[in-house]
Amino acid sequence: MSDVERWSEVVAAELGITSAVDVTAILELTKDVAHGVVRPAAPIAAYLLGLVAGADPAREAEAEATIRRLAEEWVPQEL
Repeated sequence: MSDVERWSEVVAAELGITSAVDVTAILELTKDVAHGVVRPAAPIAAYLLGLVAGADPAREAEAEATIRRLAEEWVPQEL
């Protein structure tokens, strides 16, 4: 188990989160957003996905797919 997985388990336990944390999926999602949009958008995407998952776990997969699609389609604004 990696340090990030161990750390995630400790934090989840301290916060009273009983559902599993898919570290690999989160890291892949944030990588896609960081490369497709901008780096600071990655933690925002993870946070937004967490809000959806917390409010309605049944929508988590759909929300993740939406975030990935939006990152792929993103066209930066020209200055």
